[in-house]
Amino acid sequence: MRVLVVNAGSSTLKLRLLDDDDSLLADEDLPATWTEVDGGALQRALGSRLGEAQAIGHRIVHGGERFRSAVKIDSGVETALRDLTELAPLHQPKSLAALDAVTAVLPALPAVACFDTAFHATLPAAAATYALPSEWRDRWRLRRYGFHGLSHAWVARRAPELLGLPRQDLRIVSCHLGAGASLCAIKDGVSIDTTMGFTPLEGLVMATRSGSVDPGMLLWLLERAGLSAQELAEALEHRSGLAGLCGTADMREVLARAEGDDEQARLALEVYLHSLRGGIAAMAATLGGFDVLVFTGGVGERSADVRKLTSDRLGFLGVAVDEERNRSTTGDRSISPEDASVATLVVAAREDLEVARQVRAVLAR
Repeated sequence: MRVLVVNAGSSTLKLRLLDDDDSLLADEDLPATWTEVDGGALQRALGSRLGEAQAIGHRIVHGGERFRSAVKIDSGVETALRDLTELAPLHQPKSLAALDAVTAVLPALPAVACFDTAFHATLPAAAATYALPSEWRDRWRLRRYGFHGLSHAWVARRAPELLGLPRQDLRIVSCHLGAGASLCAIKDGVSIDTTMGFTPLEGLVMATRSGSVDPGMLLWLLERAGLSAQELAEALEHRSGLAGLCGTADMREVLARAEGDDEQARLALEVYLHSLRGGIAAMAATLGGFDVLVFTGGVGERSADVRKLTSDRLGFLGVAVDEERNRSTTGDRSISPEDASVATLVVAAREDLEVARQVRAVLAR
């Protein structure tokens, strides 16, 4: 089954056509705004350049509590997805705009929604529950949902393949490091803890997002500093993280400036690494120790410096990297010494392969 994978990003609509053996037949990135897709460009791409698909898989950020796995899209599912917009107001509209645009061009093809939250539906109550009043939790469904699930699910499948071991025997800490960043503790192939929570703001320091901060400080800013909720949201999402610390969200620039003794960049890098190392240690504690550390996502895949600087402080957990392997740029690979007790891997983020797998599974039922 040839699957067209549709992934709506912040400024682009990514289209990937995968053959039934998961080989990439064609790909195209189209410009897209918050809630609009260029219908003409999409028509041209789907009508000629990409080739014929037999099914469509849509990456949807939020599935709420209802959607714990991928699901074939019908009118009822579409209505439910729109109702979930209030849980992900920055992300869900983009996915829904892409769904509308692609459906208009290819109305006859079966379409499947694949959720970033679904992989974390296995979180135990201790990891998913906030210590908030029960009436709040029940009324507004306040819980930790987790995100980047399609990426972490791919790691859960790919890491055992690389090591030649069954997934049931592995405890994995997956590090998805990109503009957004999150960690996942994976045991027996399922998620048992993650760093993102009710929203993608929780957890690690990111490119423009703050990650976890003291909620009392946010209340202070609202009550005492006179900031509005809108000002607070805009700053936490778009002007914090690396950008807030040193003026750039690009890790390559941060590293270059830090090496040149730029104090702001050095602080930004250390804050980022402090958050990342602490998060990895916390995931390891949830797992009761771990066997595999995986770096994925744009920064995780491309920055040997981030991988090395992160691993250097995790030796007490058995983590080590081999300098030559770490500097290699050749595909999915191990970068740890042969005698390391924890295998450290670099895995390309392939949400498209995970989406295609889920589409075939749903439509085969």
